[in-house]
Formats: sequence, C-alpha cells, structure tokens
Amino acid sequence: MMHTIDMSARSVIRVILIVILVVLIGMLLVPLMMRAIVTKNIFETPEDVPQTRAALVLGASVVRGKPSPVLEERAHTAVALYMMGKVSKILVTGDNGALTHDEVTPVRKYLTDAGVKSEDIFLDHAGFDTYSSMYRARDVFRADSLTIVTQDFHIPRAVFVARELGIQAYGVVPERGQGDVYDYIREIPASMKALFDLATKRAPKYLGDTIPLSGDGTVTWY
Repeated sequence: MMHTIDMSARSVIRVILIVILVVLIGMLLVPLMMRAIVTKNIFETPEDVPQTRAALVLGASVVRGKPSPVLEERAHTAVALYMMGKVSKILVTGDNGALTHDEVTPVRKYLTDAGVKSEDIFLDHAGFDTYSSMYRARDVFRADSLTIVTQDFHIPRAVFVARELGIQAYGVVPERGQGDVYDYIREIPASMKALFDLATKRAPKYLGDTIPLSGDGTVTWY
C-alpha cells in the first residue's frame, strides 16, 4: 500500500514538473516568436529604414538630469533619422509621472542641442510602458507610421506591439544597442505582459486630447 502511494506521489510530481517545463518553454518562445514575425521590419542602420512620419524614442533612465548612455544612443539615432529626412518629427515617450522623474525633457534638450527644430519635437509624458507608448502614439498623436528607436533586446516587442495596434512601424537599433543577458531575460515576462495587454485591449492610464504630429510639438513641452 505504501509503495502504491509513493508511486502516485512521484507521478504527481513528475506531471507538475512537466507542466512547469512546458510553461517555461512557452514563455521563452513568446519573445522569439515576436522577433521572428517582425524581423523583416527591423534595420541595423538609419540609412536602410523606409520613410515614416516620426521617429519614436522610447524612454529609459536619466542620470543627473541627462540621458543615460542607453537613452542617449536612442536619441542620437533619432537625430540621424531626422537629418537624413527619414522622418519629419520626433516623438519622445517616457515616464514623467512625478516631478522628480522625467525621462523626456532631457532627451528634448539633447535633440534641440543637436539641431532638431523645436516644433518637430513632441513629448509624451505618460509613456509608462511600451504598450502605453504605442497606444498613445496612435490615439493621442495620431501616428500612422513610425520608426521606433531602441536596443536590440527591446525592439522586437516594440515593433510587434505597434503593428498589432495598426501602426506601420519599423525599428532601427542604435549602433551600440545589444544590451546584456539580463536585458534579454527581462524581455520574457515583458513580452508575456504585452501579449496580455493586446489580448485584453488595455487602455493606458492617461489618454487626453489629441495632439497630431502635423502640429507644433512645443505645445507638449510642459
């Protein structure tokens, strides 16, 4: 009798381990699937990207009021797209949910110092995550086409979400944009969350009035 119970317990444990393994493999496959679907829409250099309405600079950390190296690389690539005539506007999105945390204004200063016209720079202060940034780009800024600028680990998810939301989106990776192992691992749960947001059609925390990219970007500088 004891032997039978022991065998049953082992069988249950074995099933649980198999289920866990299947779930983990499934989670790992999500970012790989996203990359496979959008790989043809991702480019290594600004020269190769098709023309779009705007470059979208996704937010990242700021260090003592200036863009971190990761964010500076994104801004630098957006400037290159603008100067080449690949885009006519630059939309900077990030988290500005508190007075002490502002990911967008330092990028705006970087862009103006680099020679981008003030009226061509739009700031999205409520881009709290990638999904919200794409949703707001479409619904608030009326973007129908975008070139998304971010690092290699992030860009498949960003382009995938944008295209699923109906935006003609392309991606370009900054010159030093590979990231480390942790960045790629972090994409696994982030990609799962993105799929959930798309499936549930989650609305961002803030939307507000429309600010078309055809207008003057300085109205967003508050």
